Amino acid sequence: MNVRKYVLAAVGATACAAMGAYLYSHFETKDVVEQAANTNAVQTEIRTIANYAPTDFTEAAESTINGVVHVKILQDNSRQQQYGSSDPLWQFFFGPQFQQQQTPQQPRVTGSGSGVIISEDGYIVTNNHVIESADQIEVVLNDRRSFPATLIGTDPTTDIALIKIDATGLHALSFGNSDAMKVGEWVLAVGNPFNLTSTVTAGIISAKARQVGINSNSMAIESFIQTDAAVNPGNSGGALVNTHGEVIGINTAIASQTGSYTGYSFAVPSNIAQKVAQDLKQYGEVQRALLGVQIREMNDDLQKETGRDNLDGIYVGGVADGGAAKEAGIETGDVILSINGESVSTVPELQGKVGMYHPGETVKLRVWHKGKEKEVSVTLRNVRGTTGIIKFGDQNELLGATLEKVSDKDLDRLGLRYGIKVKKLGNGKMKDCGIREGFIITKANRQPVTSPDDFNKIVLNASEGLFIAGVYPNGKIAYYAINLEN
Repeated sequence: MNVRKYVLAAVGATACAAMGAYLYSHFETKDVVEQAANTNAVQTEIRTIANYAPTDFTEAAESTINGVVHVKILQDNSRQQQYGSSDPLWQFFFGPQFQQQQTPQQPRVTGSGSGVIISEDGYIVTNNHVIESADQIEVVLNDRRSFPATLIGTDPTTDIALIKIDATGLHALSFGNSDAMKVGEWVLAVGNPFNLTSTVTAGIISAKARQVGINSNSMAIESFIQTDAAVNPGNSGGALVNTHGEVIGINTAIASQTGSYTGYSFAVPSNIAQKVAQDLKQYGEVQRALLGVQIREMNDDLQKETGRDNLDGIYVGGVADGGAAKEAGIETGDVILSINGESVSTVPELQGKVGMYHPGETVKLRVWHKGKEKEVSVTLRNVRGTTGIIKFGDQNELLGATLEKVSDKDLDRLGLRYGIKVKKLGNGKMKDCGIREGFIITKANRQPVTSPDDFNKIVLNASEGLFIAGVYPNGKIAYYAINLEN
């Protein structure tokens, strides 16, 4: 019996060896692999192995590093002189002329950040907070060429700004779809932290539609991509890119108690940043679309109140008279479940999705209304409650005023650091509320006003009213309230 087993084993081994020799002699190894790869089973196995293979970031880094620039913020000599000469403690120790003698004649760099080239002819996206205090902006490319930049427009509600340099043939980056990105995907942060140019760090997407409360604007949109890629001061305005080298976010903030990176950073999603940049380029202002609702996230009490069997959706806590939602039949107590087929479960998520549309566009909302689901069509409106496009300068006609910057001499005489002057008044809301020519506006809706452009942007973002603070040339302080709704 044992002899028979050995014989059979030997025969089997010989047969296997013969079959192997036959296959080897009749098929190239490459042919065998290619034939096997045609089967679904092997293809699935190949994909599984690829998913566990180490990620190579070199291609994404090389394709993006030349599309991210260093943005330098310069302040004029006059502003520096004014600040020093008006400081009583400085004058006590050094005398009133010391600051003027010591201040260099050329503007100096007082801050820096990053920017992303989005067109070959020099349009660059950055953060509003990077450039908001600048008298001049300088852009340094990765090849060390330097250009003065022109401010095209800003949007404080999303913290996005658009600038432009006079150059062609630049290395422009492409926007990716931030909505398609998933938690856990690899991303790279590209920027200039601590003035260290062309810095690349890696991490994953830690969360989406994150609201962190850093934007104090009353109409702020915070729907950040959260990542653990290291971001530090100077990274603001730089690119957050996927492994294909597509921009899926504009790095904006960090979560830190020290001022430096301690674990998490936040980026404006590319879908929002791209829409804002296009509006600024085309209209000079962002065309903000509004639903006209007050919203809250669902909780146990609201679930019971609405009769829902889960916590999905966004609770409507109030509906504005004359707003888009009220016209569409949405009422207080309804629950918004989706917009154009995309479900929403957090306030930032809904705000971010609505923020990608323009006034006058119609969206379909799935709503829980009086115990059942229904679909409604909503035509979005602008901050004025109409469906039209608001163009830069429209507010001047509404207010009936010609504005100009205040001279350094008048600022120094009145002890002011900034302000704009009402040069001329015609028929309009400023004259109606009692403002007289010569009035110097220092703040509007609690925001400092340093130029007519600053004031125009504040007016555009004021949904209901405008509260103005300022001073007359004789030193008399005055306050005015303007109703913008009628």
